[in-house]
Amino acid sequence: MIDFGFDKIALIGAVALVVIGPEKLPRVARTVGHLLGKAQRYVADVKAEVNRSIELDELKKMKSEFEGAARDVEQTVNREINEASSDFKGAWDDGLPPELSTSTPTDANSVITPAPDYKHPKKNWRLKRGAMPAWYKQRQGIRTKALSGAARVARFRPRPLVK
Repeated sequence: MIDFGFDKIALIGAVALVVIGPEKLPRVARTVGHLLGKAQRYVADVKAEVNRSIELDELKKMKSEFEGAARDVEQTVNREINEASSDFKGAWDDGLPPELSTSTPTDANSVITPAPDYKHPKKNWRLKRGAMPAWYKQRQGIRTKALSGAARVARFRPRPLVK
């Protein structure tokens, strides 16, 4: 790029002052400034457009790579699913669990037992709440009985003074 130092700019300004004259110099300088600004904006727009096109090409390449990778993963998953389903179907037809069908054949002495049925633990939360002793609840101020709103008001209402 063209290198303008302070001495060169001062020389150009002195020549312009002599050639153009002091009354027209500010208007000419303003016009030159506007033209230089427009040129800089144009160059910046061109650079931005080139960068956008380069980024667009890179994004298109990346998109095609990702699509290829996704396609490969999908094919691998489908292949594995097909293999597993065929193994399962083969084991189902043989009447053995899938984990036992791929291993060596079972002995006559080994017996396959079915999995035990689920049994609910039957936990009782009321029993759990009642596990705390009543004397501890009274000492700590824990309510043992639920009071209605009217009973609570009657309990905490100040007693009338009797004369």
